[in-house]
Amino acid sequence: MKTVMTVDDSATARQMTGLVLRNGGYEVVEAVDGEDALAKAQGRVLHLVITDINMPKMDGLELTRRLRAMEEYKFVPIVLLTTESQPEKKQEGKAAGATGWIVKPFNPDQLLAVVKKVMR
Repeated sequence: MKTVMTVDDSATARQMTGLVLRNGGYEVVEAVDGEDALAKAQGRVLHLVITDINMPKMDGLELTRRLRAMEEYKFVPIVLLTTESQPEKKQEGKAAGATGWIVKPFNPDQLLAVVKKVMR
């Protein structure tokens, strides 16, 4: 079973994303912010990371940069799931190493389609 980490400071967003992914047949690890995600990623095999951008302590862009700097996460897909939709934010996400982008609120089928596509 493939493991997906969801990172969001909103408990509701984590629950919704987690529910959709579990129903889609994935194992889910949840983190409340970038620092928590980095700690939980250590020594664990993740097949995908889905992160919000705007979070306290460490935002999703910094988390993406930090994960990309780690040997084991160089090629793991990272999808930004955020309310941000400005082209410059998307550019920042790409520059940080993000694989994809989904704007909240998301459609469950859309989320699963993106997950399948980036996790090939």
